[in-house]
Amino acid sequence: MVELDQLQLFHIPEDQLRLTVGTDRSYPVIKPVWSAPMSQPGRFLSLVDAKGDEIVLLEDPKALPPASWDALQRELKRRYLTATVLAITHAKVEFGATYWQVETDRGHRDFVTQSLQENAQWLTPTHLLLVDVDGNRFEIPDVENLDSRSRHYVETIL
Repeated sequence: MVELDQLQLFHIPEDQLRLTVGTDRSYPVIKPVWSAPMSQPGRFLSLVDAKGDEIVLLEDPKALPPASWDALQRELKRRYLTATVLAITHAKVEFGATYWQVETDRGHRDFVTQSLQENAQWLTPTHLLLVDVDGNRFEIPDVENLDSRSRHYVETIL
């Protein structure tokens, strides 16, 4: 068991998260991965190395020392970028893939989802999360608040 105060997370170079554990181990490439993002948001964060092997599972990442928590938050925001969908301008299904054209809070986006059973998650009866083939997340906080054309695409495809 690793004590949280033994973990030091930092960025060097600026876009690369690194981890030092105490004085005996260092990992030059670290990826944070939520273990249960839907059922336990904010808890159970796995830190994995470049090969995808788990180094440590953090039950409560907020309990990290402040500098490490800040570095981790920065990486999580970059890694789990979530755009809010404001409107769906076009969507079509071809050969099991769904092609979306949407307007988001970050501008126009075109993306593709595969296997909607896995990559379209209803968080509540009206709150939808779409994950594209690159792992980008597109959130519709309330489908009922979309315009009628956008709602039609959601109802037809899902």
